[in-house]
Amino acid sequence: MLPHEIIALANTQSEILSLLSNYQHIIVSMANGEPDYILNLIDEHPEAFTNLTIHQMLELKDRRYIQGEYPNIRYVSYFLSKHARKSFLNGTCDLIPNHFHQMPRLLEKRCPNPLVVSQASPMDEEGYFSLGTSGDYTAHFIGKAPFVLQVNNHVPKTHGENRIHISQVAGFIQYDQSLQELPNAPICDIDQQIAEYVAERIENGSTLQVGIGGIPNAVVSLLKDHRDLGIHTEMLTDGVYDLATNGVITGTKKHAHPEKIIATFAFGTQRLYDFMNNNKQIEILPVNQVNDPRVIAKEDNMVAINATTEIDFYGQCASETVAGKYYSSTGGQTDFGSGVCFAKNGKGFICLYSTAKNDTISRIKPILSPASVVTTSKNDVDYIVTEYGIAQLQGKSIFARTKALIDIAHPKFRDELTYEAKKMGFWI
Repeated sequence: MLPHEIIALANTQSEILSLLSNYQHIIVSMANGEPDYILNLIDEHPEAFTNLTIHQMLELKDRRYIQGEYPNIRYVSYFLSKHARKSFLNGTCDLIPNHFHQMPRLLEKRCPNPLVVSQASPMDEEGYFSLGTSGDYTAHFIGKAPFVLQVNNHVPKTHGENRIHISQVAGFIQYDQSLQELPNAPICDIDQQIAEYVAERIENGSTLQVGIGGIPNAVVSLLKDHRDLGIHTEMLTDGVYDLATNGVITGTKKHAHPEKIIATFAFGTQRLYDFMNNNKQIEILPVNQVNDPRVIAKEDNMVAINATTEIDFYGQCASETVAGKYYSSTGGQTDFGSGVCFAKNGKGFICLYSTAKNDTISRIKPILSPASVVTTSKNDVDYIVTEYGIAQLQGKSIFARTKALIDIAHPKFRDELTYEAKKMGFWI
């Protein structure tokens, strides 16, 4: 139950809008947890609010309040997708740096007496809604803050710790709409080359964190003959569906959640959402559980696969800026990068193409581009992979790191990189 009494449920448009207008902080679920109908009410009735701050990570649709068109509504992003990125670069929204697993704690500090809004599956016979594809930071607030739900028949009913009872809801409204899909990224030759270096180092019984894009898709495609893999990942994707339906994922070697597929949100195609619906093998948990490095480290053979935009001789990875310009944010890369460092046999792979702009720029650099932001530090980096090979940096000196990175750089840049390494005193 909530720590305060709710007299009556709001369930009409006017009642929902009136309820929303009582709050100065609204927390919005991410990706397909985004309640389109409810957010449209805010965007179309800005006059109902006097001083509102909206907090969200990974929005799916652009809105006028995101672009700063209303002086009485401020949008705060915790991970820039394309709409918030445009606004941030224009100076019309805020970006708050964060580790994904610390989001619930951060929101508690920044948002006194918040209202949480999210999509949900229809209520079951016991009076519970499911937040469907979402757990993220919103599930942490179940029972701690009032919720307003957009109930959508297209949202899958999922299991875990993202179920919310009708007694914990301040209002809900029925509005059906198809979930947004994330098409599978095509796999190019470079993706395949990088994936082969990664896949050959993944052992049977490993627990995986996999993301989106051509490289993760290529890695997954090479694991079909593996056995007893487990999944502990922030984002559930179609690649997991492929492995699970082929019997590759059993989770029998996992320690924290044996035999369960663990994620904090899902984003993929409709077949993934159908696979999730009422599937008790899958548990959607709050991000402060899933992405906690201490929980990740419980899996002895934890494997994390992530990407970066550039890396320097120290091993610093700039994964959220492109040529020094902000593009996204930290997400869970550091969470899993730290977690695998503590896992008994953990392995962290950070992948990147060796070049950018049609082979005119090396992504392996003596120092990072000016104004770049370090996402994975030199102390947490493990394996770096390009299409030219793999370099393990963990436990190696700056001199050894420099040589290993030059060895996997594009051949046309190796002489130049060696020259710069000698100037810096990094070449023996």
